[in-house]
Amino acid sequence: MLIGGNYLDTLHWIEKEKLIAIIRGYNTEEALEIAKSLYAGGITTLEIALNSQQPFHTIEKIRKEMGDAIKVGAGTVLDPESARLAISAGAQFILSPTVNIPTIKLTKRYGVVSIPGALTPTEILDAFEEGADIIKVFPISSLRSNYIKDLLGPLPQLKLLPTGGVTLENIKLFIQQGATGVGLGGSLVHQTNSVTNYYLSELTKKAKLFVQEANTID
Repeated sequence: MLIGGNYLDTLHWIEKEKLIAIIRGYNTEEALEIAKSLYAGGITTLEIALNSQQPFHTIEKIRKEMGDAIKVGAGTVLDPESARLAISAGAQFILSPTVNIPTIKLTKRYGVVSIPGALTPTEILDAFEEGADIIKVFPISSLRSNYIKDLLGPLPQLKLLPTGGVTLENIKLFIQQGATGVGLGGSLVHQTNSVTNYYLSELTKKAKLFVQEANTID
């Protein structure tokens, strides 16, 4: 059992690295190969979606295989029991698509970084006031392009993670507007792709492009 790890170290890691790659739908061995390819491309923070095959085993396996080189969290966490199981498997942060207050409370009780999903200013502020460390603004694709900037104007204390529509073309905009980081889903890791050597090589190349865009802010 690999309980979460150091809370502040994980929070600072996410803030520094900026990119969380979402791995969804793969079995443990496939997810491990994807994790290694993403790491080779410079992405060191991974979300294992719980609507995947063997997600808890996958979290545990990646943490054991890759150690302190990366941070691994659980995503699509809908309830406290799922959060508890993920944390017991070694998840270092917990992401949800919505604001589930019992899940936030349990995550914080275990000393693990909490990242619930919210969309409106009221939902986002509610999540923050309930103890969320970072708020996943989801789905960002449904909002206008300067939404993050508009939120942070009156609410500069928020740490925001746009997710659900982040691409190579708009990632820089979100970082420039003050987002703490971004979640990368289908624009990086396609859950329907076969895990071939060619796919893994292309994934590393694409990861490098995202890292470059996120770190070359004008």
